Amino acid sequence: MSKNVFAISLIFISIFFGTTMGTLMKLAQNDLNVYTAGFLRFFLGFLIILPYILKTKFKVYQTPNLKIHLIRSSLNLPAMLLGFAALSLVPLEKISALHFIVPFIVTILAVVFLKEKIRYYRISALIIGFIGMLIILRPGIIDISIGIQMTLISSFIWAVVIIITKKLTKDDSSITILTYQYTFMTILSFFTVILFWQTPSLISFFYLLLAAISGTILHIALNHAYKLVDVSMTQPFSFVGLIIASLYGYFIFDEKPDLYTWIGALIIFVGVTLITIREIKLNKDLIKSKININS
Repeated sequence: MSKNVFAISLIFISIFFGTTMGTLMKLAQNDLNVYTAGFLRFFLGFLIILPYILKTKFKVYQTPNLKIHLIRSSLNLPAMLLGFAALSLVPLEKISALHFIVPFIVTILAVVFLKEKIRYYRISALIIGFIGMLIILRPGIIDISIGIQMTLISSFIWAVVIIITKKLTKDDSSITILTYQYTFMTILSFFTVILFWQTPSLISFFYLLLAAISGTILHIALNHAYKLVDVSMTQPFSFVGLIIASLYGYFIFDEKPDLYTWIGALIIFVGVTLITIREIKLNKDLIKSKININS
């Protein structure tokens, strides 16, 4: 399996588990506030990776980027709280659609700060995805509620976090990045939860445990994907999350998507399919050129 195809596979894994985590967090917050839910999600995640930390005798913490890890988590905290709070106010499908601004912000930031090249087929995929998003949201009809504002702000901060993550992958492994994220997020969120603690019910705790597992898989897959390829190449695939969110919303929360949502989702899927085929073809062409040079 080529590097590009493997990275794309990791992105799809991260999308599935990321949407699953959001669904579980939405369920957990039926009887739990966002501060408690957010803290337990990362604390439980930290406990999941703790055996690995102990196995490495804390060597997984070795990094030349301690300050950057702290900055990343400091930004991740408000993004998390705003994003999780919005889950209780906005339908899952709508949140997924609003998150589509992340690829555009990330792609622009990656070009400006990471000096990445954005090729025409990546731009094409983003444009196709944007058209699909416009069909879904139908600008002028959507109400800019507090929940939507939270989602938009969270999405912007998360885009910055993604850029920082990409920079960290140059020196640190995906598990080191994850370990610092879970460590700092547990500590930082603890200072907020002590003021708003709520004891979770057994079912809410179970949802949070599953969310922590899903979130851990999400971040490991995402961090490793960023290590393999340019950030801008990974972003168009985020649009697939809408289809998964629509299914979760329909079957779990009785959130019925309309025809426009599915038309938009289909257009997005076409864009993702086109860029996948292009990346595979590009990789084959590079291999052929190397063979010709060597021969």
